[in-house]
Amino acid sequence: MTKYIKGRIVEGIVTGIESYGIFVSLDDYYNGLIHISEISHGYVKDIHDYVNVGDTIYVEIIGVNDDECHLNLSIKNIDYKKNVRKRKKKIVETGLGFKTLSYKLPMWIDESLKKIEKK
Repeated sequence: MTKYIKGRIVEGIVTGIESYGIFVSLDDYYNGLIHISEISHGYVKDIHDYVNVGDTIYVEIIGVNDDECHLNLSIKNIDYKKNVRKRKKKIVETGLGFKTLSYKLPMWIDESLKKIEKK
């Protein structure tokens, strides 16, 4: 189990958003809350302007409660957005072109007609 220390910057996943803050999961045991006052130095009108549920972000630990596996977190003094670039899979051409489609199409039509007849 990871030992979390005040002042450390770690990665987490946004699991919930409420009017008062952002819930973040850090691992199987620990979760935390970014209170609305720890999101920005300015006024926060809508938390959704900063994060969405499912986002992977960096958070700064400002408080640790090991008994409850809970962390107090902040993003206002760090670059919290994680650069996530999904790699695109290269499409490999088979050399068959539309031959595969012309071969499979009659089978797909037969299967669909059988399903319709069963109804």
